[in-house]
Amino acid sequence: MKTICITGAGAGIGRATLMHFHGAGWRVIGLDKDAGALAELRKALPADRALLLTCDVGMEGEVKRAFARIGEWLGDAPLDCLVNNAGIADPYCGPLEDLALADWQAWIDASLTAAFLCSRASVALLRRADGGASIVNISSTRAVMSEPECFAYASAKGGLDALTHAMAVTLGPDIRVNAIRPGWIETGPWQKTGEQHEPDHRPIDRRQHPAGRVGTPQDIAEAVEYLHRAGFVTGQHLSVDGGMTRKMIYED
Repeated sequence: MKTICITGAGAGIGRATLMHFHGAGWRVIGLDKDAGALAELRKALPADRALLLTCDVGMEGEVKRAFARIGEWLGDAPLDCLVNNAGIADPYCGPLEDLALADWQAWIDASLTAAFLCSRASVALLRRADGGASIVNISSTRAVMSEPECFAYASAKGGLDALTHAMAVTLGPDIRVNAIRPGWIETGPWQKTGEQHEPDHRPIDRRQHPAGRVGTPQDIAEAVEYLHRAGFVTGQHLSVDGGMTRKMIYED
């Protein structure tokens, strides 16, 4: 039985990916700093196939403690896949001249620093998979295209893209490393109880996607599964955006 570890597993893309792989017969490990969201998942998943740990993955000490527990839980078994999904969902930080260094650092740590810390902590466990392991970093289309006042978010995701190819050439062939760049993904139904909401997309929202709809977290989970299975794909950045970044957008 294979094992996957997903950061930011409490909600959204992380939650959907965790449930997708559990449904496919994998053992799943979820890390999130939202203890309430993890408590819900513990009730839904059998303890012998799910390890859910409260952890701020941008904090070195917390990552060290979490991966020590993961190592105990795995025993001699390998970790087959790490998904670095954690990050601050809201990309907007306001005017550049008003952006505090602490706020800038929070965006960087939640995504880029967290991916470094968790990747570093997991390498020994991934190498046990005898060449079949992979890391998937959840980047963003904002790594390559911007909206106003998204400086820190875009920088964190651009750095994650660079970390992806740097790790791929260093950790291969034992561990393949790829990134997914989600576009507009509707995560409302994939929140914890009390924060869930159903999407209400306008026709223009759907029309700006050549695929004809806004994305779902399941779309990203399936892309993670593809990248893990694709043994000749490494160091790549896969945009999963319904074609939005390939379409000229004109205001109605």
